[in-house]
Amino acid sequence: MNASKLLTTIAAACMSFSVFAITLDDAKSQGLVGETAAGYLGVIKGSSEVKKLVKEVNSKRKAKYQQLAKKNGISLSQVEAMAAKKTFAKTAPGHFVKVDGKWVKK
Repeated sequence: MNASKLLTTIAAACMSFSVFAITLDDAKSQGLVGETAAGYLGVIKGSSEVKKLVKEVNSKRKAKYQQLAKKNGISLSQVEAMAAKKTFAKTAPGHFVKVDGKWVKK
């Protein structure tokens, strides 16, 4: 798999987990969650519902990252780093990303 296809697959995996009572897009828009430099979502503030959403999304992301790492013969941390770079780039203005340990609006 070439890098472009790998990044596209990572982006799709990161953006497609929104079948919850509160959607991923809603949580991002409300400033409840944000993207971390580890390639996963983080909770900024939120209820148990938001925490459950983040846990499930991150679990699915990790499974996908592990699958991509194995398929491409690279480490999980390499895939996580690529995913973080991709999700930071795709994060909409006004949504949060975690930079140097602090949540900031993009």
